[in-house]
Amino acid sequence: MDDDIVRHLQYLEVERRLAARTLAMYGEAFERLRGFAAKQPVELRAVQVHHVHRWAAQLHSQGLAPRSIAIQLSAWRGLYRWLGRSGLVALNPVDGVRAPKAGKPLPKALAVDQAVALADHRAAEANPLLDARDHCIVELLYGCGLRVGELVGLDAAPGPQAAGWLDLADASAHVLGKGSKRRTVPVGQAAIAAARHWLELRAQLARPDEPALFVSTRGTRLTPSQVRSRLKSRALQAGLPTHVHPHMLRHSFATHLLQSSGDLRAVQELLGHANITTTQVYTRLDFGHLSKVYDAAHPRARRK
Repeated sequence: MDDDIVRHLQYLEVERRLAARTLAMYGEAFERLRGFAAKQPVELRAVQVHHVHRWAAQLHSQGLAPRSIAIQLSAWRGLYRWLGRSGLVALNPVDGVRAPKAGKPLPKALAVDQAVALADHRAAEANPLLDARDHCIVELLYGCGLRVGELVGLDAAPGPQAAGWLDLADASAHVLGKGSKRRTVPVGQAAIAAARHWLELRAQLARPDEPALFVSTRGTRLTPSQVRSRLKSRALQAGLPTHVHPHMLRHSFATHLLQSSGDLRAVQELLGHANITTTQVYTRLDFGHLSKVYDAAHPRARRK
């Protein structure tokens, strides 16, 4: 290995006190750099910006993920910064070179039958109050596409200090979303029935002065982490084969609604997205659904 690289790794180990695993990762990155320079050929201290651009492109063409390329470039950048402080190079050839932008992963959504199975599941719960509460939570998350923060912010009744509340007579939920923006979303019949049932029992659990719609066994407002824990447990009981969290139900709401209606603008409004480009990710999910239907049904879909 090049002497500059050896000394830099010693610096990282002794002065920066990097962990052995991190040092090994940096060593691999420097070995790649040395290999590229040897093939050029060019001395490490003579590497220029155009060399780094070319090598980053080669890493990308070899199938290295954008995040992995970013790690390589970060290691190389640190090496040349260290060489620059020692007066061994005049410029850092990695400055300004960026890894390819990583594509955003598709949000995970439940299949329709899985979402319905979760909503219909009634837990073998020792406390029927908790079963009624958790059933209502699932119905609102999946039936209205609420964020978990919007859900726990709901009060049992409207009031001057209420962040949000349910209006069962109007079949609507008034929520406070991101950026303190209010919106009103329709509430389906299944969610209304679940809410009515929970409200009949809520007083047995809630403290007299607690305004929250959803309360814990202590009688105080549920926290997002408590909702996540209860939802995870309920999904396991329902036999779902995947980890379920509140935002997955929001994704499922949007995906299933878009599959049925095709109305992207309406889904944007229901989700409370400020920009429709945020909502457009669900069009990719919808295409995935169409692809599965095509592959399963069209006689020309499967090619040998």
